[in-house]
Amino acid sequence: MKRGFGSDNHSGISPEILQAIAAANVDHALAYGGDEWCARTEQLFRDHFGPQAKVYFVFNGTGANVLCIDAMCRSHEAVVCAETAHINVDECGAPQRVVGCRLLTVDTPDGKLTPELVRTRLHGFGFEHHSQPKAISITQSTELGTLYTLDEIRALADLAHSYNMYLHMDGARLANAAVALRCSFKEMTTDLGVDCLSFGGTKNGMLMGESCVILNPALDIDLKYRRKQMTQLCSKMRFIAAQFEAYLTTGLWRRNAEHSNAMAQLLKKELQELMSQHSPALPSTPQHSTIKIMYPVQVNSVFVQLPAEVWHALQKEYFFYDWDEAQNVVRWMCSFDTTEDDIHSFVSALKRLL
Repeated sequence: MKRGFGSDNHSGISPEILQAIAAANVDHALAYGGDEWCARTEQLFRDHFGPQAKVYFVFNGTGANVLCIDAMCRSHEAVVCAETAHINVDECGAPQRVVGCRLLTVDTPDGKLTPELVRTRLHGFGFEHHSQPKAISITQSTELGTLYTLDEIRALADLAHSYNMYLHMDGARLANAAVALRCSFKEMTTDLGVDCLSFGGTKNGMLMGESCVILNPALDIDLKYRRKQMTQLCSKMRFIAAQFEAYLTTGLWRRNAEHSNAMAQLLKKELQELMSQHSPALPSTPQHSTIKIMYPVQVNSVFVQLPAEVWHALQKEYFFYDWDEAQNVVRWMCSFDTTEDDIHSFVSALKRLL
């Protein structure tokens, strides 16, 4: 498969992660989290998120999100989220099936919730015929590659708590967000009132394994049993912990995220140059729209609108996803191992097709 821009899940594994897995592959160790790697890594999470943080390792991001939601909500309750949220669009109804709660979605122009938008779903409290709003879920960075500022996160946390609700953050690309905002994980979560976090590294160089991080101790009730019931308890958990240990102790999370973010900026720059050369010559009908970068490029994703025949032809050379086929919007993702040559070759192919 040609190295392309379909997803940061398509990349391989950071050499440091492979080395950490190999180093953990010695002798025997207690299963289900009773090993020395898990003990050390649990302390690392406390170092990064605060002494109250409790981490539960799981197999994947959906598992982390669902375990967080299960910690916050009962089946008669509801989670307010953006319409584009991963828990709504890309998890095949897992929160609804496993937890039984409802998702109250909100249409947003840029993937970001605001207190004003959330308030449109905060009604029916105490009315037994309505699902009871109990949590707000945000994604940092969002599915559209946009970022919540620290003040925006705090405002949503304050709103949630004023209604006796919780704030969950889907942090599948939290490293990219922290690098872009130049802040620590703790400054972006615990310090702002985030109650629980789905924290992943698979999109940033890890092999597999994500984590549910409980930041509000009031939510840490029987989660070890509920994780088991959700089939998210890994027997050889040391191999998940060893990855996070390497990820968090050596600065790997930062280096990888800095690189993928920088590659997205390079792609944006080359697209802007291409736009200045070619956009005026393109027809402007809905079916043949000019090249347009749709959202601010803040992390490692670039969303672009361009003529349908162009991106269809480009997909024959490079794999990537169409994001909104009706509007001819596609998504291009950069990874920790994307190179400048990858960018130049890709843009050259696009230029040729134009």
